[in-house]
Amino acid sequence: MSYTVGAVARLAGVTVRTLHHYDEIGLLRPGERTDAGYRRYADPDLDRLQRILFYRELGFGLDQIKDVMTDDRGTALGHLRRQHGLLVERIGRLERMVAAVEKEMEAHNMGIPLSPEERFEVFGDFNPDEDTAEVDERWGDTEPYRESARRTARYTKADWLRIKAEGKAAIDQVVAAMTAGKGADSQEAMDGAEAHRGQINDAFYDCSYQMHVGLAEMYLADSRFTATYEKIAPGLAQYLHDAIKANAASRAES
Repeated sequence: MSYTVGAVARLAGVTVRTLHHYDEIGLLRPGERTDAGYRRYADPDLDRLQRILFYRELGFGLDQIKDVMTDDRGTALGHLRRQHGLLVERIGRLERMVAAVEKEMEAHNMGIPLSPEERFEVFGDFNPDEDTAEVDERWGDTEPYRESARRTARYTKADWLRIKAEGKAAIDQVVAAMTAGKGADSQEAMDGAEAHRGQINDAFYDCSYQMHVGLAEMYLADSRFTATYEKIAPGLAQYLHDAIKANAASRAES
């Protein structure tokens, strides 16, 4: 079966003029011509056109595409492998761009007066506003978010570095107790849980023991939080949850 230039243009979503141009520069010559000189395209021509359009979508110029289509790896499998590699590379670039934009949005939403370089240096994958947003959604009360926004709007780079270090120190206490084989209701584990609560309370919003227990429940119920703590140490999400509950219970009894 062969196709007219108009039919190919409709199938491929290009103009007839584009196909004429590809023919003129030797990029895509139709496999047949009628006695009257009209172009007719066969299935192999459509395969070649598909590869051409794919390279064009990847940002290749027509001269580059022509070179690629005529090199030693000009087999269908060779083109697929090349295109796959280019797509993976492009996806990686786009993912890095998305991450950069998300960090910029994060800092902007929190009103952090830092330069982009300072924001990246301070935060990395750390999101100090994540707990606040989740608390706001869980309790249906916007006061924790408003309080956090008021505080964080004043923070400098030095403040954020200090807050990040304090948060890590609190989690390190819990990890140390877990690694030492202490129970989640041990004094060491509860001290770490209290440091964790205190860090949130001091840096972001008033974190009562009841609210802290609510956060602990969320650390197990929400896979994002569970993954964050499991990445630090396997079993940490459950252990931190239990330590927070034990700490809150001990405070209520005292």
